[in-house]
Amino acid sequence: MKIAGLQKMTLLDFPGRIACTVFLPGCNLRCPFCHNASLVLPEREKEIITEEELFTFLSSRQKKLDGVCVTGGEPTLYIDLPELLNKIKAMGFQVKLDTNGTNPEMLREIIRNGLCDYVAMDIKNSPERYTETCGGIDVLEQVRQSAALLMQGNVDYEFRTTVMHPFHTPEELTQIGKWLQSAKRYFIQGFVDSGDLLSSGNEALTENEMKELLLAVQKYIPSTQLRGLS
Repeated sequence: MKIAGLQKMTLLDFPGRIACTVFLPGCNLRCPFCHNASLVLPEREKEIITEEELFTFLSSRQKKLDGVCVTGGEPTLYIDLPELLNKIKAMGFQVKLDTNGTNPEMLREIIRNGLCDYVAMDIKNSPERYTETCGGIDVLEQVRQSAALLMQGNVDYEFRTTVMHPFHTPEELTQIGKWLQSAKRYFIQGFVDSGDLLSSGNEALTENEMKELLLAVQKYIPSTQLRGLS
């Protein structure tokens, strides 16, 4: 298992828990606005810590941290992800998994075996613009399967969309709302230029534009919230 980074404490990544975040490198998508290019591009990959070092750290944080967030990149690219999550759970930590939803088979296995307590799944855009937003990679059917799986309610979850120009307008968000209208939680997140992007030409929306997107979705998912606004 490659481990590209470890944030030793976060109060934001795992709702209601004090957690750490483990970053796994590699992704099967090429979203132009991705803010973790160094985790996505193979030529930039580097192993920061070993799995042994990770578990030594976790051993020192038992009863001090509530949970562990596993993010990427895209964690479900790793065939041994379920084994990693099982080891973390066995230490008494709750587990949050971040995913783009492109591996519904693994997600189903993880949920069925109780290997995570919370899933945060990215929804890149409306179905009509999904392939474009993913950098020309067609994964919509897999994403639909994963979304439907989460909405069965067998694990706590959220959907979230990072929005920016030129990809997201009220029309796109309306279509997302119609698609996910039985969702438990949906968050709209503002784009932030991290300086580590896959592509240029992306621009953050204003607060008023974000609120327009919120209104477009709330007709269908009343619990929708904006995330990241000051």
